[in-house]
Amino acid sequence: MAAIKSPFLTQVREHMRMRGYSIKTEKAYLYWIKAFINFQQKRHPETMGQAEVTQFLSFLANSRNVAINTQKVALNALVYLYHKHLKQDLGDLGFRYATKQRQLPIVLSTEEVSEVLCQLNGRDQLIVQLLYGSGLRVSECLRLRIQDIDLARCSLTVRNGKGHKDRQTILSQKCAIKLPAYIDAARAIQIKDNTYCIGPSLPNALERKYPNAFRQAGWMFVFPSTTTSDNPYTKTHCRHHLHQSVIRKALAAAVRKTHIIKRVTCHTFRHSFATHLLQAGRDIRTIQELLGHNDVNTTQIYTHVLGQHYAGTVSPLDSL
Repeated sequence: MAAIKSPFLTQVREHMRMRGYSIKTEKAYLYWIKAFINFQQKRHPETMGQAEVTQFLSFLANSRNVAINTQKVALNALVYLYHKHLKQDLGDLGFRYATKQRQLPIVLSTEEVSEVLCQLNGRDQLIVQLLYGSGLRVSECLRLRIQDIDLARCSLTVRNGKGHKDRQTILSQKCAIKLPAYIDAARAIQIKDNTYCIGPSLPNALERKYPNAFRQAGWMFVFPSTTTSDNPYTKTHCRHHLHQSVIRKALAAAVRKTHIIKRVTCHTFRHSFATHLLQAGRDIRTIQELLGHNDVNTTQIYTHVLGQHYAGTVSPLDSL
């Protein structure tokens, strides 16, 4: 992460790290806090409050035409800044929300999923198979550690997923057959790293609490990075997991070799996982648990992706 020169933003960053915020959230919040300060002519946030925050959020909707989710991230960043860091109450913010457009997720057919997978090989193919076979986000898949995989029960444990939640999901038999080889390869990398006192990056303060934990096989990433780097929190030299861009580039190259004209991303396979389970008659509550959604209404969107509604509703034309 690039160094932050502002003493105030440095304090905000340190406060977020003390509260255990993820690197991704940290970057997003700092971006919007800095944008807010620049919009208000670089005034210090302590000299501003409800009126200035409302003005900025309305500006994002009216002049920048941002999506509602983008506006909500900016709102969350400023609420964090004032409520948790500066301990100031913003009260009711009467700003204009950005227009919310309902966007249905892009879903591949089972034939299209197979077509993409046939264009991938080895590690990249296995990762995309896990995205589709277990309904994982790409970040969740790449963060998998050896101890998170239960081959006997064909299950995966997702640690610190979206919303800082843990959950369990299913593991495909096809992936379970392939995983032992990658686990052994990852363990071999760990053993070699350990000779130089290098290990996998560990979450939060675990590195200080258990200084030898990096030698335990369970903490090794199943898909380790090919290079070592410094931990952004502790500055300790370690081996992180594979970067998301590696899989995105491999997937983009694979899709170009197919006849698929849809926009396909890593997240498309998570959408396809949920939709295909619904098509197979699985209970929506079960799918909600597997995906890790807080609210079943979030999962409900997949019922609108189906050509035939999951409850059996068909077009009246087909009854003629």
